[in-house]
Amino acid sequence: MAEATTAAHPAPGLAVWLAEGPAPPRLPLAFESFLYLRPEHQALQAGAPPVLSFYVEDPAQARTIAQLHLSLDAAAGAASSPAQAPFGAVQLAPGASAAAVHLLLDAAEAQAARHGLRRLALRGYPFAYDPAGAATLAEALRQRGYRVALAEQNYHLDPARDYEAHLHPSERRRLHKCRRHGLHFEQEPPFLLPAAYEFIRACRQERGQRLSLPLERVQALFRAFPREHFLFSVRQPDGEWAALTVAIRVSATALYNFYPASPLRCNSLSPVVLLNEGLHAFARASALTVLDLGTSTLDTGPNASLLRFKRHLGGVAGLRLSWEKAVG
Repeated sequence: MAEATTAAHPAPGLAVWLAEGPAPPRLPLAFESFLYLRPEHQALQAGAPPVLSFYVEDPAQARTIAQLHLSLDAAAGAASSPAQAPFGAVQLAPGASAAAVHLLLDAAEAQAARHGLRRLALRGYPFAYDPAGAATLAEALRQRGYRVALAEQNYHLDPARDYEAHLHPSERRRLHKCRRHGLHFEQEPPFLLPAAYEFIRACRQERGQRLSLPLERVQALFRAFPREHFLFSVRQPDGEWAALTVAIRVSATALYNFYPASPLRCNSLSPVVLLNEGLHAFARASALTVLDLGTSTLDTGPNASLLRFKRHLGGVAGLRLSWEKAVG
């Protein structure tokens, strides 16, 4: 199925293109799509319900200026974005107006209701990725009666700022201790992914945490997007790992520190401080503007100790919002 749709909020000169499945736009995008919103990535979101792809087209520019991909879950009675990814929701081209958001969501809400779904849920990207676009989206959603289902603090490092100079004194001491003990940062080859995954899994298990993705899914993402997925480590002088992470280039400007981990035996050294120094240097060398440290939310609420650690790393606090609305 593919069709142009009309909506209750007219936006002169703009139209919505709707396609079934994780489909690409008809007209070229006027922006770089976040990794998780690319059709190729959505096709790998294993076990996800059917997806509808919505695009706002500007025929005068011959460009697509907004996108949304909705997963239709009949069992849950909900349409959501993303299906299975850190975030989804609406991505806008620079300068796109709230009118484009209204046009897009008119179509999305109508389709959700048409499929008998009662609720529409959107998990947004960190504001730091696109402050203007995130603000435009948030205001349009407020006008449409969406409620904020979850507001999270999201921290990021600014690669343009000196890393060590912005560390809390306690973390600076730990960084120097890592160096004195001969620890060093490395980028690891992808063939080590199975061993790295097991190391990360064991570290998380020690701390009562678990990984959100199985190894097979992580391997599939590395194969499908080799230029966007990286393994970074901190090694001891004897070659043993002291810390590891999977890092994801989400866009041309943002790198996400996705799976940082270190074993309890290394707590006295805190090698994750050195790991983030290496990521910061990689981001700066790659002309990235955001090193995303993620949110720190547990089932019971904010993880205060992790939030404090991110602040001590020199993390810049930002906002990340999830919204819901009854549509049926």
